[in-house]
Amino acid sequence: MAIIQSKGRLLDLSSPVVMGILNATPDSFYNKGQLSDPESLTRNAEKMLKDGATILDIGGASSKPGQEIMSAEEELQRVIPAIMAVHREFPEAWLSVDTYNARVAKEAVGAGASIVNDISSGRFDDEMLRTVAALRVPYIAMHMQGTPKTMQMEPHYDDVAWEVRDYLRLVVDECSAAGITDIIVDPGFGFGKTVEHNFDLLRSLHTLRILGRPVLAGLSRKSMICKALRVNPEHALNGTTALNMVALQQGANILRVHDVREAMEVVRLAQWAF
Repeated sequence: MAIIQSKGRLLDLSSPVVMGILNATPDSFYNKGQLSDPESLTRNAEKMLKDGATILDIGGASSKPGQEIMSAEEELQRVIPAIMAVHREFPEAWLSVDTYNARVAKEAVGAGASIVNDISSGRFDDEMLRTVAALRVPYIAMHMQGTPKTMQMEPHYDDVAWEVRDYLRLVVDECSAAGITDIIVDPGFGFGKTVEHNFDLLRSLHTLRILGRPVLAGLSRKSMICKALRVNPEHALNGTTALNMVALQQGANILRVHDVREAMEVVRLAQWAF
């Protein structure tokens, strides 16, 4: 189950790969000075690919805590030109569209994306699973408690690892029933979880392998690092690197990061160490 396919191409995830984050939005929690116009995104894409990224994840809607759900129209205006520009320059690159809108997913795949990455696991758009099944592309399903606007309002779990795993098991079943073949699961670090929940989830990440699907870990510069180390996102690279190694020890197949070169160093060292 570690090989995914899209548009006649195969991607082997039996060895860990890095997904670089390209934000086509001006209000992400961490932009690192990144501009969101297509030309700037293309330059950043080139650097990430040279640094070793296997997948580039392009999103036009911020999902930071407190954020409202974005309309498909506004998201399309941001993300489609970006995907077209990156795909035109790097047609062999694996591009993922980070969206919870089925219409955006469909148009993004038409513009060059090969993977749909949905933080809502189809909960925000009833057409999403059917759309992805018809597109015949891999689907990344993430766990989130609530919505971006409400997710950090006193999140509660009796057993966070069990509840996230059970949620993702149900989502995998729903995706399979809809006709989606290639499914990647993401526990959703920082999405409706306290710092303690996030670290409990990281320690139990290996238990997601029971689902028989590749696992994505998105830890990059998130609040669990910032709060634990008392730093802001700009100073959270060292903490990100440390937790990325833990994620690989726990069996993660994909590291979703802002800093590709450093993440690739983690992957290379892990291959020596494990």
